[in-house]
Amino acid sequence: MAASMQPDSKRGILKGNKRERPSEGGYEATADQPGVKKRLVEQVKPKTEDSKDDLKVTPVKGSKVDRSRSCPYLDTINRSLLDFDFEKLCSVSLSHINVYACLVCGKYFQGRGNNTHAYTHSVFEGHHVFLNLQTHKFYCIPDNYEIKDSSLEDIIYVLNPTFTDRDIKRLDITAKMSRAYDNTTYLPGIVGLNNIKANDYCNVILQSLSHVTPLRNFFLQEENYKKIKRPPGDQMVLLVQRFGELLRKLWNPRNFKAHVSPHEMLQAVVLCSRKKFQITQQGDPIDMLSWFLNSLHTAMNGTKKLNSSIINKTFRGKMKVFSRKEPAVDLTDQEKAQLMLTPDYKETIEEIPWLYLTCDIPAPPLYPDELRENIIPQVPFATVLAKFNGTAEKEYKTHKDSTFKKFELTRLPQFIIIYFKRFTKNYFVFEKNPTIVNFPIKNIDFGDLLSPEVRAAHRNTVYDLMANVVHDGEPGPGKGTYRCHIQHKGTGKWYEMQDLHVADILPQMITLSESYIQIFEVRKDIPNPYYKKRADDDMDLETPTES
Repeated sequence: MAASMQPDSKRGILKGNKRERPSEGGYEATADQPGVKKRLVEQVKPKTEDSKDDLKVTPVKGSKVDRSRSCPYLDTINRSLLDFDFEKLCSVSLSHINVYACLVCGKYFQGRGNNTHAYTHSVFEGHHVFLNLQTHKFYCIPDNYEIKDSSLEDIIYVLNPTFTDRDIKRLDITAKMSRAYDNTTYLPGIVGLNNIKANDYCNVILQSLSHVTPLRNFFLQEENYKKIKRPPGDQMVLLVQRFGELLRKLWNPRNFKAHVSPHEMLQAVVLCSRKKFQITQQGDPIDMLSWFLNSLHTAMNGTKKLNSSIINKTFRGKMKVFSRKEPAVDLTDQEKAQLMLTPDYKETIEEIPWLYLTCDIPAPPLYPDELRENIIPQVPFATVLAKFNGTAEKEYKTHKDSTFKKFELTRLPQFIIIYFKRFTKNYFVFEKNPTIVNFPIKNIDFGDLLSPEVRAAHRNTVYDLMANVVHDGEPGPGKGTYRCHIQHKGTGKWYEMQDLHVADILPQMITLSESYIQIFEVRKDIPNPYYKKRADDDMDLETPTES
């Protein structure tokens, strides 16, 4: 009997032929023991309402609350102060690594952990909601947890707007106005650009190119140029990325403000041009346009083939240049005859690609008219275009001899850029030609400049004006200003844009301006009556394949 009373750690302790079970507080007595039965009845009986409430109040150990979906600081976000147009640099360390935007005050700070600039700002200012500008994730600092809330998606879209194929197709057929956060309305694509100091000459070019349909559609989708491979250390790809970002912001229908700052775009221009074009010093828009389009073509690995990049497909044309030299006037007839027999004085023909056509404007009269009044001279658009009809010759003089050249267009691109040479510079003075060019806005047939064979190879030769850059004021850097006229296809209206100033304008007023650069778009709804399709046609505007 004594042996059966030995303790057993697994089964409990035998006591009076009854086994005691171990419990958390020691050993639990069995029902046979006196006074225990009453306590067991009290434990087994159902809980009352008060006891249920007590159980609810008692905290459960190990439970965690998902604070990422219930952040208490979301109401502190101030969307009116958010501006993602500027360079993504920490406002303290000027570093571009791991930068966060404070969504309360709009400033940029580096880091998220202890002793970082964002952490210090959060503690001292009481700002707790931050956005990682690279990963597009929201965080609460200093609590250091990620915030997940669908109400923040509009901030992500303003930081990085995205466009689907359906969105892009609707851009040119919709006239819907958008509303900014401050209740001002704007038309996507027709928004002002900040003039930081003297970058109006860049703004007019960026505004004009943003309405070139194939160029705009290409850059609105980042996947078209995101995987461009360039040599290590090459910075030109930055120009492509920044231009795409700017176009997406200009056409953003959900922006918080009705204007855009081209700060990052201009920083890339200064860097990639090696400070040839500055923000603080006014430059020439035609130089900017030529460099910018050629740089984009090179950065996208473009070649001499007409279908190698979106730049060549959109703007690149071709022409034949006929050149012949004339000997100096002071030579004798015998010397002239001998020179004409040499190869240097024989006519040469060269076919070259062109990005824009330079039109010469006749010089204004030196004296007033018979009424003793200074009138503004005018010239028809067809007169300045006659330079490229293949028959008109132009003389180019040097100190040795003169060269006569004829220009014959052999291929018309989808968009034709016309540059009027208004400024002349010599050793003494910088002059401007104020002659007004009388140009039509619609239905300009450039096929009249082509030879019958070349014209028959083009499917469409009628063009409409879609952008017009104007110079106002005195000649010289910094003395005048630039503005542009843009047509919005969705509304059919014309708008005058000068930095932040945006206003609609009558088409009749555009023809009265001193035009400097013009962009014409081909009309594919008007066929060329002289068009003859050939099997080896390489000048078709829609399928350029010539190298």
